Amino acid sequence: MVASTATLEKEDHSRDAAFNKVLHGDSAKQRGGFMSMFNKDATSQKAAVEEYFKHWDNKAAADETDEIRKSRRDEYATLTRHYYNLATDLYENGWAQSFHFCRFAYGEPFLRALARHEHYLAHKMHLSDNMRVLDVGCGVGAPAREISKFAGVNVVGLNNNDYQIQRATQYAHKEGLSDKLSFVKGDFMQMSFPPNSFDAVYAIEATVHAPSLQGVYEQIFHVLKPGGVFGVYEWLMTDNYDNANQHHRDIRLGIEQGNGISNMVRISEGLAAIQAAGFELEMHEDLADRPDTRPWYYPLDGDFKHCSWSIGDFLSIARMTWWGRGFVHKMLGAAETVGVIPRGTQKTADSLAKGADYLVAGGKEKLFTPMYLMVARKPAA
Repeated sequence: MVASTATLEKEDHSRDAAFNKVLHGDSAKQRGGFMSMFNKDATSQKAAVEEYFKHWDNKAAADETDEIRKSRRDEYATLTRHYYNLATDLYENGWAQSFHFCRFAYGEPFLRALARHEHYLAHKMHLSDNMRVLDVGCGVGAPAREISKFAGVNVVGLNNNDYQIQRATQYAHKEGLSDKLSFVKGDFMQMSFPPNSFDAVYAIEATVHAPSLQGVYEQIFHVLKPGGVFGVYEWLMTDNYDNANQHHRDIRLGIEQGNGISNMVRISEGLAAIQAAGFELEMHEDLADRPDTRPWYYPLDGDFKHCSWSIGDFLSIARMTWWGRGFVHKMLGAAETVGVIPRGTQKTADSLAKGADYLVAGGKEKLFTPMYLMVARKPAA
């Protein structure tokens, strides 16, 4: 089934696999994070950097046109694939293996909060033992591992980045979950699964990479069994966002560039998309509006007032202070200069840091949410 609401890129798995092998080599077998940055191919890294940043360099929000946005949507799969070729190791080193945000309870450690966010989605979807579940945009598989352990489900992870699939498969084997988890290559805008294949489908901050939310939701609807449930944490601009407002556009574009997003839309558009795809919406809520003692963006804010003072929390916040960012910038620059890591790593890290600033601004000004929860069902008949 092919969605009619967006231009789709032609898939070429052989090309992608060959590029992955040259760029990443055996680094997928490393422990992750910083160690995996070594032994990348410099020429392939340069190609990935150029391919990704051609969509953003010298294209400020003030000069953005419909044609520029369309060019990003038209190359959504390549844009996203190269973003994660560049950013995956930095994510694992600077954040966690779960590439998403979460809510925080008072004094709650960072990794525990990430897991609780995953458990909450599984709970709201009523996932249970041995259900066959699709994880759309599975990253390196941490949510799939956590949800499988929490709910006893069998998870198929879908991903268009070969490197992440290798890492996800390795981590599942390490944790003894190879019988419960599998990971497959594919474009979520043109899924190859048979119709009515899954008891449930979830997506955690992943479908935002789609050029059309209705298009990816239609694909999910197609592979979900009648009566099956779909749960998603969606990245959306709130309905306070005004595209005619220059400041608002700066925030939206900064978030998109720093996070590999071709086309972000507002909450009202997301709700319309899921219903237009055929789903019956059972619940929806912006969890970022909950009155939590610590906001979802606090690890990015570089402000120690919300720190629980565990070692992990301290290091997470320290990385985002002006001196923490300065240290990372200089360290990566020095490592590039001596050839330990490929050129372009520093530029990517700087882009992620800039994107983090816009995420914080979007959160503080109530213009953006990374956790708009929607739970919907495919009609039984």
